[in-house]
Amino acid sequence: MPEGETAMRAAAVQLNSTEDIDRNLATADRFVREAAARGAQLVLLPEKWNVLGRGEAMAAAAEPLDGRALTWAREIAAELGIDLVAGSIVEDLAGQKRAANLSVHFTPGGELRGAYRKMHMFDVEVDGVVYAESAHEQPGEEVVVSELANGARMGMSICYDVRFPELYRELSARGARVLTVPSAFTLATTRDHWEVLLRARAIENQCFVVAANQIGEHAPGLRSGGRSMIVDPWGVVLATAPDTEAVVLADLDFQSQEDVGRRLPALTHRRPRGLYDPETREVAR
Repeated sequence: MPEGETAMRAAAVQLNSTEDIDRNLATADRFVREAAARGAQLVLLPEKWNVLGRGEAMAAAAEPLDGRALTWAREIAAELGIDLVAGSIVEDLAGQKRAANLSVHFTPGGELRGAYRKMHMFDVEVDGVVYAESAHEQPGEEVVVSELANGARMGMSICYDVRFPELYRELSARGARVLTVPSAFTLATTRDHWEVLLRARAIENQCFVVAANQIGEHAPGLRSGGRSMIVDPWGVVLATAPDTEAVVLADLDFQSQEDVGRRLPALTHRRPRGLYDPETREVAR
C-alpha cells in the first residue's frame, strides 16, 4: 500500500432482489450513492443483485461483460470515484450451454480491474429445497486477487465459496488484505452458519471480510437471510445490517491488521504445503 494509506471505509449493500430488473437496478443505484455519500471508498453489492429468481428468469437475465448491469456498475464507479465490487451477475458465455456466476471489480476510474467466476457450485438440499446450481452454471477455474485504489489487495469470492477455507488461504497467501463475499445465503444457512463462517475466514487469514447478503423472498420458496456484515482480522463484527434492505459501513484499519499479524503471527507458522495436501503428500506404507 502507498505510504500513509492506513485505513479505508467499506460498505456492504443488502438488497431484496427479485425478477424485476428495473426495480433492482434502481435500488442498487440508490444504496451505492448513499454509501458513497457516507464516505465509502469500497462498496460491495450482493450475489445476483441485478436479478434473483427461478429458472427461466435467471437464464433470460444472463448478460455479457458489456451488458446493462455491468455498464451501470462501471459508470457509477467512475462517477462516484469508488472501488465497486458489483456483487455477481449471471454471465452469458457465448457459445456455451451454461452461464457463469461472475463478480466484477471496477476502479474509481471505471476500469475493470478484477473478474472472478464462482468456483464452487451450490448443489445441496436445505430445508427440503434442492438447489442444483451446476445445472445452469459452470464453475470458474481461476483464483482472483484484485487491487484497490489505495494499493491494498482484495481477494474475490462468491457465497458458497465461503465454505471452502483453502480458497481463502490461497487468497491471503497471494497478499489479500480484504476478502469480499457477495452472497444470497438461504434463510436457514444464514441463521446457523453465516456469521460463524465469515468470522472464521477473517480470523484464520487475518483479513477484513466484507460480506453483502440478499434478504427476504425473491420468488416463491426462495428466501435469503440478510445479516450483511463487515468483520475485522481479529474476528470482531464491525457492522451488521438490520433485517431490511440497507447499507452498512465500517472503517478498515490496516495498521491494526498489521498489529494482529505481529502479535499473533499464525500465518508465518504454517508448515510446508505437502504436509496439509494429501494429493502431494507421499503416503507411508
